[in-house]
Amino acid sequence: MTWRTPEESALLTVSRKIMNDEFEVMFPRLDFPQGTKAALDALDEAERLEQVLSIFRFDSRIQYINLTAHETPIRIDDELFDLMALCVKFAETTKGAVDITSTPLWKIWGFAKRKGQIPNTAEIETALANVDYRLLELNSETKTVRFKKKGVELNFGCVGKGFALDIAARKLLEQGVDRFLFQGGLSSVLAVGSGWKIGVAHPMRPGKRLAELTLDNEAVATSGSQKQFFRYKGRYYSHLIDPRTGQPAEGVLAVTVLAPTGTQAELLSTAFFILGAEQTKEYCKKNPEIAVLMTIPVPQKAGFEIRSFGFDNEKIHFIDDK
Repeated sequence: MTWRTPEESALLTVSRKIMNDEFEVMFPRLDFPQGTKAALDALDEAERLEQVLSIFRFDSRIQYINLTAHETPIRIDDELFDLMALCVKFAETTKGAVDITSTPLWKIWGFAKRKGQIPNTAEIETALANVDYRLLELNSETKTVRFKKKGVELNFGCVGKGFALDIAARKLLEQGVDRFLFQGGLSSVLAVGSGWKIGVAHPMRPGKRLAELTLDNEAVATSGSQKQFFRYKGRYYSHLIDPRTGQPAEGVLAVTVLAPTGTQAELLSTAFFILGAEQTKEYCKKNPEIAVLMTIPVPQKAGFEIRSFGFDNEKIHFIDDK
């Protein structure tokens, strides 16, 4: 994604590598002399959340839960409990298309080590037996999580950056910075303030833009497999795996979701990539606060088609460069 400020005042950018990506806070420097400190505090908060959520850190809270929650209920703080509960809610409303228990599938397809491989039928069936958000037992009274069987593993890769943006943005707002863009890598952006312009990347032409969105206190997340995939015998395998079938999702190039929060946007961008156009369209009809831009491959034309749902014409501008 690319972006520009709604005003002429120069932006100051404060950045740090977090969650294996570049997190950046951008704000009008002349309007907020306290902005640098606030941005550093926000990045500290995002870094704290990485320590909680990352499965790549042996000492993270999630790794501890993955190792022990099948034996006994694990007490967790309100922040993490609420995130898990929200993820379960979105799993239910998207018919299981986004599921934080999908780790076993991600592993057998080789994406955990960035070395794609084709699992056999038995491996897929074994993994699927441990993938189901209904295997999580969340107790709202004791604020505990328990796995109903051994082999369940949590992974917040489908939501971690968006959630970190939402939580860390509070540090900026607490210090009076109320106009900023907060980026989590190239896939998630939270905009506070009105009139921010966000460029949506072209799915087939690096460096080009497909469209421009206008954000007003909203978040955007994009899911695609242009960077994480492998080919085998001429077939393309995406890192976005359908947790219901155990197979990499097909039929979509990229999905960009506009939503009230970064958490919602990121969860739904993953879900819609797996659900495809028609089910995404139905979801947007029932949830008017959500808007979606989806690109679908058209192999016979060596190109793609664009589908959009829920957008006000003033919020999206297509760039005629297909």
